[in-house]
Amino acid sequence: MNQPAQKVVIGIDLGTQGVRVLGVSPIGEVAATAHAALPGALPGLPEGWFEQSPQAWWESTKACLQSLLAQLQPGVTVSGISVDSTSGTILPVDARGEPLYPAIMYNDRRSEQQALAVIQAAAEHQAAHGYVFGSSFGLPKIVWLQQQRPEIFQNASQFIHAADYITGKLSGSFTISDSSNSLKTGVNLHTLTWPSFIEEKLGIPNERLPGVVLPGTVIGQVCPQAALETGLRVGIPIVAGATDGTAAQIASGAGEPGDWNSTLGTTLVLKGISPQLVIDPQGRFYSHRHPEGWWMPGGASNTGGEWISLEHPQADLQELDRQAERCAPTRVVRYPLVKRGERFPFNDKTAQGFTLGESRDWIEHYTAGLEGVAFLERLAYEVVEQMGMCVGTKIYITGGGSRSPLWNRIRASVLGRQMARPAVAETAMGAAVLAAAGCWYPSLHAAVDQMVQTTETIEPDLDWQSQYEAQYQKFKAELARRGYLA
Repeated sequence: MNQPAQKVVIGIDLGTQGVRVLGVSPIGEVAATAHAALPGALPGLPEGWFEQSPQAWWESTKACLQSLLAQLQPGVTVSGISVDSTSGTILPVDARGEPLYPAIMYNDRRSEQQALAVIQAAAEHQAAHGYVFGSSFGLPKIVWLQQQRPEIFQNASQFIHAADYITGKLSGSFTISDSSNSLKTGVNLHTLTWPSFIEEKLGIPNERLPGVVLPGTVIGQVCPQAALETGLRVGIPIVAGATDGTAAQIASGAGEPGDWNSTLGTTLVLKGISPQLVIDPQGRFYSHRHPEGWWMPGGASNTGGEWISLEHPQADLQELDRQAERCAPTRVVRYPLVKRGERFPFNDKTAQGFTLGESRDWIEHYTAGLEGVAFLERLAYEVVEQMGMCVGTKIYITGGGSRSPLWNRIRASVLGRQMARPAVAETAMGAAVLAAAGCWYPSLHAAVDQMVQTTETIEPDLDWQSQYEAQYQKFKAELARRGYLA
């Protein structure tokens, strides 16, 4: 029987729809958890705009912290706190950290024209980092404020990210960010400084951008005001967090070079760890910087589980899997892309889904869809290896798709690799691991090793593996015939 935790770290996940908070022990056991919904986008905005209230972020975070502390056993101490948040969200604040404008969210598209100007100004920076600025990035949003809300721009002391606002409310200082959230604002990931083009070509003073440190770095302490509002003890270390995607990768168990995480939800997202920065000339993925000098490349497909919700909106997924098991492996080759265009493992705006062969019934068609996603996942990892990155024998899997035993078995058999599911796959777990790296363990790698526990390992089915090999080659051949693969 496990002993009750004597100390915990707190991971805070500030998502789009809500705040999730975990209190986690040194061995990765969740001692307490709390969740609070957010009100969503502010009403009455033009099409393509998406703003949220940062005050609502803080109110929900306070409620979660109060609830979590009430659940902890007497005598349990909080050793550190870290926050993750959406990537690309921007908030202008004054010298006291008071918001001057609602938060412009990551999926707000108002800065599409400004992104074109940033792309032109940042040519050398983009070439050195392997990505291209878009309207989902933070820097074009700041340029939009400069051009369209000049009074806000002039009065802003700092342009910060969503996680920075929460760490600022906790610590009383709004002048430090992490390299993960700062990537889309244009920080030089090699030097952790703001490149000259931001000030010289875009006219944004560098002093209005926060100082940047690596995730897992202690950046402050819980201040008296935050202690009064939350119930936390004054002086608890605040540790730099990361984007939600980076935190989710950490929570998966992918902790050292060669480790990769597949998150299968609406889409399929791959994130790994590489000793070197690898730049993809086709722009299919880009990399965050790992605190230990490594890099964290990642790419997102437009294909995943979206087709299931569209084709079987009210279905019992467990019952679907039970019926589908009798069909696997199928004789059908399917690429279940719902919308036009693919991003990864190939980049083609004209790409469309297809089916080769005729299904005997709807359940075989469904099963072929599961297989098709696995084929695409295998192709993605082949592309990763072709780019010179190592992929280990085990893939760490998260997301809603990882809850399907059948799909996991299919994926393991198609890839010829083990699939490992973590016991706690929540993004807030990744923030908690970062907090632990800042106050308990000598490195993030060590924190992942001690705290992320695997709850299930799925082995390839050798019989299925041989049958899927032929189907996979048909899948690749059809992609090539359609011109999607070079």
